[in-house]
Amino acid sequence: MAPEDAAPFRDLTLGGFAARLGSADPVPGGGSASAVAASLGAELVTMVAALSIDRPKYAEHAATHATARRLGTELADRLLRLADEDAAAYGGYAAAMKLPRETDAEKAARTAALHEAARAASVVPLEVVEACRDVVAAAESLAGRSNPNASSDLAVAALLGEAAARGAAANVRINLPSIGDATLAATLEARVDGLLAEVTMLAAETRAVVESGVARPPLEAGVAG
Repeated sequence: MAPEDAAPFRDLTLGGFAARLGSADPVPGGGSASAVAASLGAELVTMVAALSIDRPKYAEHAATHATARRLGTELADRLLRLADEDAAAYGGYAAAMKLPRETDAEKAARTAALHEAARAASVVPLEVVEACRDVVAAAESLAGRSNPNASSDLAVAALLGEAAARGAAANVRINLPSIGDATLAATLEARVDGLLAEVTMLAAETRAVVESGVARPPLEAGVAG
């Protein structure tokens, strides 16, 4: 394995990550790409907050700007970590698929390993969906309460967050039949459905406010989180 193949995705150049994505190697794949896309959305949130902080014209929204800036930075970092975790989770599942299955004992061990690996491969993208919801929520909180010259960047942040959430949700769902626990699968699917409903609503609200150009009143306590 070349050194760059073992490096965290955050340490690759943009071109290097894109080349890895387009290679025959199954990782990084759609899950990691979704997390990276959402991290870009989070950084756009950070940028818009930074362009609004300490501007007297937007002073009444100072708490929202400060919180969104912090959240954007934290979420970008979290999502890049999740990009690597998603690749590792897939690697675990691929390894479990290759386990021997000649004897009954080997078959049982392989099945148990596959169930465990499928759980990990479901939980990690679920965390990505959760982080995407937080990215879009932060973008929505800034819409109409930040520098209007950067308002289109909030729309892009919301679009990236929504697309990434749907991509990660697809990865959750595709692994649910393999986790070997119908109750857990139903719980995870319900969680994904709820998160996607929130993301859809928040992204639509962000776009509507950006398109309207209407200023909004301050939030009572900045941004949730």
